[in-house]
Amino acid sequence: MSEDKKNKDGDSGYEDVCYLCRRPESVAGKMIHIPNNICICNDCMQKTFNSMDKMGPMFGMPPYMDMFGGRMPEHMEISKKQKLKKRGEKKKEKKEPEGIFDIAHLPAPHVIKGALDEYVVGQDFAKKVISVNVYNHYKRVLTDDLEDDGVEIEKSNMLMVGPTGSGKTYLVKTLARMLHVPLAITDATSLTAAGYIGDDVESVISKLLAAAENDVDRAEHGIVFIDEIDKIAKKRNTNSRDVSGEAVQQGMLKLLEGSEVEVPVGATNKNAMVPMATVNTKNILFICGGAFPELEKVIKKRLTKQAGMGFNATLSDEFDREQNILQKVTTEDLREFGMIPEFLGRLPIVFALEAMTEDMLVRVLKEPKNAIIKQYQKLLRVDEVDLIFDDEALRAIAKRAVEKKTGARALRAIIEEFMLDIMYEIPKDDLIGRVTITKDYIEKKGSPVIEMRGSGNAKLLSQQEAAE
Repeated sequence: MSEDKKNKDGDSGYEDVCYLCRRPESVAGKMIHIPNNICICNDCMQKTFNSMDKMGPMFGMPPYMDMFGGRMPEHMEISKKQKLKKRGEKKKEKKEPEGIFDIAHLPAPHVIKGALDEYVVGQDFAKKVISVNVYNHYKRVLTDDLEDDGVEIEKSNMLMVGPTGSGKTYLVKTLARMLHVPLAITDATSLTAAGYIGDDVESVISKLLAAAENDVDRAEHGIVFIDEIDKIAKKRNTNSRDVSGEAVQQGMLKLLEGSEVEVPVGATNKNAMVPMATVNTKNILFICGGAFPELEKVIKKRLTKQAGMGFNATLSDEFDREQNILQKVTTEDLREFGMIPEFLGRLPIVFALEAMTEDMLVRVLKEPKNAIIKQYQKLLRVDEVDLIFDDEALRAIAKRAVEKKTGARALRAIIEEFMLDIMYEIPKDDLIGRVTITKDYIEKKGSPVIEMRGSGNAKLLSQQEAAE
């Protein structure tokens, strides 16, 4: 180092060395001086910033922190190219979200119901109600700005009442997939009043915004399904504030009616580090669903209020064996259950789903496009094996499912139980060509019929052989 530079800078004449990589200034370039007489080269400082933030434009840094002005250091050039290559591959696979349909392509109610029929068995009345109200809702949304005659159509939010496993959630999922609109499915059990531990009411809209890929316009035309809505009923015999019951219902009033809500983007809770977006819920369709346990008792109490004696009198036990007593539900029953009148007033369409009968469960097993049996047949088709279910076997499965009283959800648990050994044994033998499930096998009185490939003779697979 020259004498002039030593005198000017006041240094000792020794060359600075990077504290991290130990390279001298003549190799690494000009050093950055930080407190405690520590020197760091530009490359090591850049690596430090990269490890702090991975989401920025240049190695995860905002522009004002990019010391290289967009230029990449040589020792990091290969890894950066690999990252860009991976990002390019992901962008090719990603599909552009489909736009909101216009009034000319809005499917009619019978078309909507026909699409629901392909995936959901039974529930004809519920599918008809949903089809008509969804059609009217999106007619209202798409024609709201076309005419200004002073007539404003109100929202048609819906409340579904039905036993567990009757298809409430599946109906809404199928509907949203058909209409190509964003769908947010949330659980009311986690909602609490503002300021308490749990999710705020606005988190429902945050999930819808995330489903719309943070596109506010698409989110404002989406569908929100709030499941387990019966869990926010008013709590009885409590002296403290009902933060997860009546308070949540009151917090959802403006949300259901239509208002501008500020929600965090990419998060469910508001904080200073998360950007906010304003979403108008005026054109968002809210569908609430719940099993409402013990609501049957409330309905029976109302129906048998005038019970008496005589030939034409209503008996007190007349509705004890009524499976679809939820079909007789009214807003009066829901108020008695614990839903406040203001909340019910913003859900004008109330309807109930049918309980799953044995015949309906048999149809659920084989008729829908993605029926459970078709799923297992597709799995065994990969091994070039045909899977067949006898009609009596399907009936036996449905009978066991009815006894569990969990609706269609019980079907998969039952099938998983007796398909375990079959799925385990079949890959062992390449000669197996067909498996037939019989009623005796479901009832654990026999074995499935195994047919070998290339021969018409059937071979019975005993339970001992299956276990081995």
